[in-house]
Parts: sequence; structure tokens; C-alpha cells
Amino acid sequence: MRACASAAAHDPIPAAAGIGLRFAHHREVIASRPPAAWVEVHPETYMDGGASLAQLLAVRCDRPVSLHGVALSHGSPQGLDARHLDHLAALADCVDLGLISKHVAWSSVDGAYLADLLPLPLTEEALAAVCRNVDAMRSRLRRRVLI
Repeated sequence: MRACASAAAHDPIPAAAGIGLRFAHHREVIASRPPAAWVEVHPETYMDGGASLAQLLAVRCDRPVSLHGVALSHGSPQGLDARHLDHLAALADCVDLGLISKHVAWSSVDGAYLADLLPLPLTEEALAAVCRNVDAMRSRLRRRVLI
């Protein structure tokens, strides 16, 4: 794996087309260096570190990275999973990401994660829960978040 010396590692997401990067394509993207302006990945794939994170960092040398999370459950009235949020913050700092985005949905109940992004009821209570959770996430990540 080559060392990262590119200034691209600190650029924000440009106003140009990017691609969704899946784990199966890491090696090809590293080897061929396609002209995509940026890549989007699911952070949950990289939170445990290891080879997948090393490959993402190699991709990051050439272009900015956007994290698009799917498991934080912003719509949960129980609040955010602090451990998951800590892992997300550590990954965001490690990757020096250009952007982070999340769905407004709920995906966990009593610590059990569901394999879906479930819709929220259109109530004041649900809106208040989302606002609390987004504020907590933004505060912990210390960056803007697209919702």
C-alpha cells in the first residue's frame, strides 16, 4: 500500500459526481485510481479497523470520503448508542472525512439493531427525539452533519 502524500486527504467534498464505494471494490479503486471526485462509504464497515480501514485510508489519499451512516437510529426516543457514536467519531477523525450524512429513521430497540431504516411517526414527540439525537451527534462529532 502506498503512503498518502496527496493534498486530497484534506479537501472537502467537491460539487462533482462521486461514487458509492463497496468493500469488494477497494483493491480495484486503489489500483486503477478512477476519476471519481469523491467516495461515499458506510462507516459501520470500517469501525473495527483492520484491513478494511487500511484500504479506505489508501483510497482517501486520492479523493475525499463521505461517511453515510445507517445504524445510529436518530429517531429512537431512547437516545443514541454512545458506544456507536464514539466509534463513529473516532472513524471520522481517522479518515479526516469531507462529509457525514445520516438518515432520519429509527433502526434499534432496546439495544437490538434491526436490518432496516424504519419511518418515524409524524408527531411532535418524534421530532423532539430526532432534534435531541442530531444535536447529541453533532456535538460529539464536532462537525456539520447532513440529515
